[in-house]
Amino acid sequence: MSETLLDPPAPAAPRSYGRRRGVALLVVVALLALVGYGGTRLYDSAFGTPDYEGPGTGLVLVQVQPGDSAADIGATLRAKDVVKSVKAFTKAAAKEPRSRGIQPGFYQLRSKMSGTAALALLLDPQSRVRGRVTVPEGLPLSKVVDRLARFTELKRADVVAALENPAVLGLPSWARNRPEGFLFPATYDVEPGTGAVDALQLMTQKFGEVAAALDLEARAAELGLSPYQVMVIASLVEAETHVDADRGKVARVVLNRLAKGMPLQFDSTINYVRTERKARLTLEDLKQESPYNTYQNRGLPPTPINSPGEASIEAALSPAAGDWLYFVVVARDGTSLFTNDYQEFLRAKAKSQREGIY
Repeated sequence: MSETLLDPPAPAAPRSYGRRRGVALLVVVALLALVGYGGTRLYDSAFGTPDYEGPGTGLVLVQVQPGDSAADIGATLRAKDVVKSVKAFTKAAAKEPRSRGIQPGFYQLRSKMSGTAALALLLDPQSRVRGRVTVPEGLPLSKVVDRLARFTELKRADVVAALENPAVLGLPSWARNRPEGFLFPATYDVEPGTGAVDALQLMTQKFGEVAAALDLEARAAELGLSPYQVMVIASLVEAETHVDADRGKVARVVLNRLAKGMPLQFDSTINYVRTERKARLTLEDLKQESPYNTYQNRGLPPTPINSPGEASIEAALSPAAGDWLYFVVVARDGTSLFTNDYQEFLRAKAKSQREGIY
C-alpha cells in the first residue's frame, strides 16, 4: 500500500549514544596509555620537580650553617648549581630521617647532582672538609704557627697578626697577654673559612678547660706560686723529659734550685731562642746573651718555652718529694737519674755520654 499524506510518519531511528560513549572511552584509554608510555616525564617536566640525574661532576665546596633547615640547605645547593631545584633536595630529605642530623660545616659535593645523590654526600662523614691540625706537647709558639699554616687554610701572616693582638685571643687574665704556653696541645678541626683569631681561640679555650679541671689557680697558690709561674715550670718539665714517672721529679729539681738561689742551667731554655735546636750545647752556646739563658740568669725564664700538656702541668702542681738538685738521662727510654750529689751527677753524665745516651 502506498504511503499517503494522511499516514502517520515513521518513528525516527534512535540516536547512537552508546557509540559516542564508546569513542570517548577509547580516547580516555588512549590518553592513559600515553601517560603510561611517557606522559609522566612530560608531566614532571611541566609540573613536577626539576632534578638532575646521577652523581654529578667536578668538586663544589658547600657550607651548611648552624640552624639550617632542609630548605636552607637546598637553597645553598641550588645557588651553587649542585642541585637543579630546592625541591629536588627537600623531597629527598623528607624521605630520609637522618637528614635532620646534617651537621654544620663544609662539605665537598659535585656540580649537577640529583637531590638524592647530594643528600647522600651530606650524610657521608668522608665528605666533610676539615682542616685538622695536631699540636703536640712541647711545641714552642713559632712551631705552632708553622703547623697552623701547613695543615689548615690559614695564612701564616694572618696567624702572626692575630698573635700580635693577644687581647682578643681569650688568654687568662694572669697570662700577661703572652700567648706562649697557652695554645694547648691537642688536635683541632679548623674548617675552611675559620679566621686566625677563631682558630687560636679554640686553643686558648681548650687550655682554659684543662686549667679549670686541674684547679690550676688555687693549687698554684697552695705552692706559693703564681699560675703563670706554674706554666713556666710546666713548660720546663715538658722540655726536659717525656717519661711520666720523671715529670714530678723535674718539677721538684726546679723548685729546689730556686729555693737555694741556684741557676737552673737548663739547655732547653737556651735552645728556645736558638734558630736550630742542639742536643748538646757548647761552652760558646752557654755564653749566649738572653734572658732565657738559665746558666747566666737565676730564676725562671720570663715566659713558658713551649705548650706543655696536661701531664706536665699536673707535675708542676704536684712536684715529687725529694732533695734532688741534678738529673741526667741515663737510659735510652729517656729515664733520668736524680741526685743531690754533684759528683754522682758528673759520673752518671760521663757514663751516658760514653754510651751515646746523652
